[in-house]
Amino acid sequence: MNRFNRVVTALAVAAALAGCGTGQISQSADQAPAVNGTSATVGDLALRDVRIQAAQDGDALEAGQTVDLLFVATNQSTDTGEELTGISSSIGKVSVVGGRSVPAGGVLVVSAPAGPDLPTAPASKALSEVSNASTAAATVTLDKAISNGLTYDFTFDFKNAGPVRIAVPISAGVLSHH
Repeated sequence: MNRFNRVVTALAVAAALAGCGTGQISQSADQAPAVNGTSATVGDLALRDVRIQAAQDGDALEAGQTVDLLFVATNQSTDTGEELTGISSSIGKVSVVGGRSVPAGGVLVVSAPAGPDLPTAPASKALSEVSNASTAAATVTLDKAISNGLTYDFTFDFKNAGPVRIAVPISAGVLSHH
């Protein structure tokens, strides 16, 4: 085989191998994220890993109990900041303590509040070195009983993006603080 034939054969093999994966659908293209919560997007604002965090010992979490509402809001706009103006729910009164701003290109992380076994909220520890981040804690005082395996309607209101309604699940266990 002469040199020209070898070069042509090598190029043909290289072109065939390069095209082997073309047009294929990846196995992970349609997979949902491996987080407990749900997500929604409105304009440049994305809500991620939205969930109720509560340990359920009996058949339900009863009216009068307080549960944590956890989520991350990301602002994908590079020039306009956003602000969480309120959260409402059909299952109870939502209280937010801490920052409510979602800086341009930044995040608002809402985690479990500080308590006797956790002197600072997890979000404030994790984001202490991050610029463009706000942290807060949110709780829901239940008006009615709720149970694992179901979702509950919440409406998140933002100053610029407006309202976004989302069905929020209960996470299957308490936050680990280890």
